[in-house]
Amino acid sequence: MLAQLRSAGVLGVDAFPVTVEVEVASGIPGYHLVGLGAGAVKEGSVRVRAALRQVGMPLPTRKVTVNLAPADVRKEGAAYDLPIAIGILAAEEKLPADALKDLVCLGELGLDGALRRVAGGLAVALLARRLGIGTLILPRASASEAAALTGVRVLAADHLAEVVAHLRGEQALSIATEAPPGESPPDPDLGDVRGQETARRALELAAAGGHSLLYVGPPGCGKSLLARRLPSILPPLSEDEALESSVVYSAAGRLPSGRLLRARPFRAPHHDISISGLIGGGAHPRPGEISLAHHGVLFLDELPEFQRPVIEALRQPIEDRSVLVVRAAMSVRFPARFALVAAMNPCPCGYDGSNQRACTCDLGRLRSYRARLSGPLLDRFDLQLRVPPVDLLSLGVGAAESSSTVRERVQRARARQQARGGCANAELLGRQLEEVCALDERSRHVLRAMADKRALSGRAIHRVLRVARTAADLDEADAVRLPHLALALEMRALDEDRV
Repeated sequence: MLAQLRSAGVLGVDAFPVTVEVEVASGIPGYHLVGLGAGAVKEGSVRVRAALRQVGMPLPTRKVTVNLAPADVRKEGAAYDLPIAIGILAAEEKLPADALKDLVCLGELGLDGALRRVAGGLAVALLARRLGIGTLILPRASASEAAALTGVRVLAADHLAEVVAHLRGEQALSIATEAPPGESPPDPDLGDVRGQETARRALELAAAGGHSLLYVGPPGCGKSLLARRLPSILPPLSEDEALESSVVYSAAGRLPSGRLLRARPFRAPHHDISISGLIGGGAHPRPGEISLAHHGVLFLDELPEFQRPVIEALRQPIEDRSVLVVRAAMSVRFPARFALVAAMNPCPCGYDGSNQRACTCDLGRLRSYRARLSGPLLDRFDLQLRVPPVDLLSLGVGAAESSSTVRERVQRARARQQARGGCANAELLGRQLEEVCALDERSRHVLRAMADKRALSGRAIHRVLRVARTAADLDEADAVRLPHLALALEMRALDEDRV
């Protein structure tokens, strides 16, 4: 007897359909699995055999053949245990013939028949909705994240016996619901940061225009303190953004508590991270930190301490807002629309140019330190700001603006950008950039003079214009004026160091 049912696999952050075909026929008893299954898939025969015994339906003493189609796509993970077990029971005619129609199922089986969480439940729900499949059966631990998606009925199961009873019409599975929002600690507030007005202004520009930001300053000046407050002044996630970010976390098996992300992600990887850890990859490509920061913030502290190839690998994702991981048998595109913030000391000891402590670095050590960052990469930071030591007298004076106050200005500026061009200023290109960032004659003269003085590249000039446009949007100005351009040039302090 032959049985077929639908399941799914996850490649990158997207699910793809898999048809599970099971034939139980006469012949030498055995279990044969074909269809390019990886080690965890093949080991599933042991889990399936034990789970079927636990529900009183042992594996038949005949020849069992399982095919996972399409056969030319590698299948990873233990999520095929449940559809294979159900397929075996259907092939033995222990389930109604029409029970598997309009159904997708997946789940890992324990030896006792219990169902365990699988990664990618939300991505599979999106696939089911796209294919017009009405019902999805998942382990309860994975069902709540998929239930956040409308248009698909998600059923939650704890045990193989429950799935069998449901398919026989004996006892229906419960319909899963999205997990209720839990209490989360409040975001760090920008009001906690006293002084550093220029650095705060740069953070507001970065939030308002989607610009990348590099802080350079001595230890203790507040670089990390400021960077960790960027999510608190960004607009809340829209429903589409929350879904896109959640799909990435679901595919990586990191979606917290089975519910959609409602706060913008903040990722701060350690500087010993590998290229695949940051960009994504591996034998079976997984999303890296830049994709986990999708629609959120990626913070790289101590930027020169990252390996040079890792830093250079960021150049293309910063421009394209995505990353393409290519392997011999596949290519996977991961989303990477993130706000990049980095921080670094001006030298190895941290006190070059400081008036508080003498720098102990010799010229060779200083040059070696700065050479770890290439010019083309630095050009990709819209905002490059030197952060001076904090003025101790400013720490206890007055109250600084809170995150909520700054966020209101950021949201108004973002709304102007969306109404004008449908994208953040950091993404303006070509003719749209020329039209939106048009300068008057005096401003063009100043920009030309500064470009010659600092030897600015064409890319750097475009970034100056984008930042100037964001400064104008924060001032609710229709045109870019000289003060906006002057502020944008002020926010590229490192250009002077490379002349």
